[in-house]
Amino acid sequence: MRIRRLAASLAATALAGGAVVGLAPAASAAGTAAGTTSLASVLAADGAGFDRNWYDYDIVDNAVNAVLAAKPGSPVAVLADGTVPLTAFLPNDRAFQVLAHDLTHRWYGSEEKVFGALAQAVGIDAIEQVLLYHVVPGATIDSATALASDGAALTTAQGGTFTVDVLSKRIPIVVLRDADRNDLNPLLVRSQLDINAGNAQIAHGISFVLRPLDL
Repeated sequence: MRIRRLAASLAATALAGGAVVGLAPAASAAGTAAGTTSLASVLAADGAGFDRNWYDYDIVDNAVNAVLAAKPGSPVAVLADGTVPLTAFLPNDRAFQVLAHDLTHRWYGSEEKVFGALAQAVGIDAIEQVLLYHVVPGATIDSATALASDGAALTTAQGGTFTVDVLSKRIPIVVLRDADRNDLNPLLVRSQLDINAGNAQIAHGISFVLRPLDL
């Protein structure tokens, strides 16, 4: 039931059109970033395959590539254009393993099997929408800005929003509250902040996959 709801709801969002193409600023930029290194190139830096490190971003990288192979005109292509300011919140591979279990009620022992299970369960259109829900276009939001943004609602490239909840500035602890009210919300991973800093496209690692609807 969850799989059908996710695929159907995200497909409806894709068909709605404007929800995925607007690139108007969603939050204040942290400053002018001169670099134009794209996040896609950063994700691809360790190769196009899968490995045994569950705390990097192989599944995101392969998901981006799969979407663009199937849909070359997808808005996901913005991740490969380093001149376009944006902030991405990147779930690590373990986060996708948890999502696959939640949707299929099975644990998969490799990154490749996790990706295959998700692709089969929800389809490429739903994967596209989930990726876009992790991208805040028009703004380069560094970790310092995020820590000063308690309560901010960020509009994503998918059209939905999630909220920044700063639990502690000193440690720091930042939770992103998504559209799913029944599951755990992701935390910013302290060791994976400001990926690609100094460029217009910046990213922060997160501990779970953001969910654009209530599963």
